[in-house]
Amino acid sequence: MRIDRQQAFSGTTAADIPIASLEAYLGQHIEGFAGALTVERFKGGQSNPTYKLTTPSRAYVLRRKPFGKLLPSAHAIEREYRVTEALAKAGFPVARPLHLCSDETVIGAAFYVMEHADGRVFWEPQAPGLSVEDRKALFSSLNATIAQLHSCDVATLGLADFGKPAGYVARQIKRWSEQYRASETETIPEMNRLMAWLPGVCPADSGIAIVHGDFRLDNCIVHPTEPRIIAVLDWELSTIGDPLADFTYHLMQWHMPVSETGAGVGSLLGHETDPGVPSEESYIADYCRRTGRDGIPGLNVYMAYNFFRLAAILQGILGRVRDGTAANADAAAMAKQVRPLSETAWAFARKAGA
Repeated sequence: MRIDRQQAFSGTTAADIPIASLEAYLGQHIEGFAGALTVERFKGGQSNPTYKLTTPSRAYVLRRKPFGKLLPSAHAIEREYRVTEALAKAGFPVARPLHLCSDETVIGAAFYVMEHADGRVFWEPQAPGLSVEDRKALFSSLNATIAQLHSCDVATLGLADFGKPAGYVARQIKRWSEQYRASETETIPEMNRLMAWLPGVCPADSGIAIVHGDFRLDNCIVHPTEPRIIAVLDWELSTIGDPLADFTYHLMQWHMPVSETGAGVGSLLGHETDPGVPSEESYIADYCRRTGRDGIPGLNVYMAYNFFRLAAILQGILGRVRDGTAANADAAAMAKQVRPLSETAWAFARKAGA
């Protein structure tokens, strides 16, 4: 049965963390924090469980690491905290982080608390329900936001050591090949072909930038009434790297295999001609104009790499289902996209000469 993504992933459900100890801790560590505290868990999100904290005077958001066994280097909330703190100071649209807690005894896992950005989340990339002009404006805001991110100077942000400045795509291929093998639950021939082919065709670094790693509309908060991005969320995969690798990941929405259940990543397939949805070509041109580029060399290689990478990420979710640490009830259904994603990746690899 196909789910309604907007309904399934919006809103909150009951909390699964100890509220009394959390309230006492935050009262000691966040200026102005005062209970009584109520906690609700957001339905959306796969990796780091996220909660809305409400007090009589203010709302906050908490993100924690999952309970239980975790893959190496995954769920890096410490990195999320550091990068969003730097970006907030630079005026980039993020929810300002307030406190990082590495003491797992408080709620059972490390966590951090940030400001609550009050706005809308669109779980479908075509932003249903908007007027044509608002949809155009929202896509323009999305494009401008990722261009702004890639134009930030890493040294000025104090993030020169946030990642290695060279060889980003090669390291990502190695990392996600290892993560995929660690969580593999069945043999998918396309993934094995991609892991063999991709290391030999890595594009040269197109520059050095802060890369988000999972930039898409449903990882953004949109202003309550205006068609503009007010906060970019979910910085777990962020690092220093190749901005074109990050931007072409964002382009996958134009090619994303449509999930039979609706639990996978949203897709613009079938909505390419919806009024207000830009063509992929015009969207690329806008980004290149904003970032001073002439185009995207090796686009098919980048797309093959990104679909491979997302397949490996979703396989990690399936591995967490196996290990009992999945953060979302729809995780198993979402992970069924691994094979279609790998097939799409291999199709782009064939276009690139594989």
